[in-house]
Amino acid sequence: MKAMILAAGRGERMRPLTDHIPKPLLRVGEKTIIEHTINQLISAGFNDIIINHAHLGQQIEDHLGDGKRYRASIFYSPEGEQGLETAGGIINALHLLGDEVFLVVNGDIATDFPFAGLKNVPVDLAHIVLVDNPEHHPQGDFGLDETGKVIENCQEKLTFSGIGLYRPELFSKTPPGSSKLAPLLRQAIANQRVSGQKYAGFWMDIGTPERLQTLNFLHTMENRS
Repeated sequence: MKAMILAAGRGERMRPLTDHIPKPLLRVGEKTIIEHTINQLISAGFNDIIINHAHLGQQIEDHLGDGKRYRASIFYSPEGEQGLETAGGIINALHLLGDEVFLVVNGDIATDFPFAGLKNVPVDLAHIVLVDNPEHHPQGDFGLDETGKVIENCQEKLTFSGIGLYRPELFSKTPPGSSKLAPLLRQAIANQRVSGQKYAGFWMDIGTPERLQTLNFLHTMENRS
């Protein structure tokens, strides 16, 4: 199974840190954010990795190269300076992702999620990982019913983690160009074609300088223990 890391976000909330460096190349400890994700994917058996990029994206290619030093094969899907949003970025990379189910991971999260377990998950159109709502997103996004289907009309909603499995068919009716993922997911959810799971372990959206500072603190404490 191939994996895609979404790394095309401009990182506006991270400014001024992202004025001259793309957000995926900000550091957590001795490694960049995206290198932590790459290492997790490789440890889980995902050795073919596609990375999209936009703002200052050539720096990502220059830093990571072809992936051989990580014992992986890394391919790139450039989107220009403005980027194509999530669905548009995935559609732009479909020629690299192939015809089978693929994994997509947001490039600005930190987690200890066990990615290897996703290889055996049955997928209709999509399967997404949900987490407890963080303080900055208390309203959540979606819920789960008793059968493991993702639903929208529910009292207790969870937050979409930015980790998902998708079939190319989910994007087949959307033309190339800039487009968001949420409308496609919501349509598939309405048709009962999206499954999901809740993950209760560590997960963080590294969306602001303050959260990056917190993550670095946690990383330092973990290495000391």
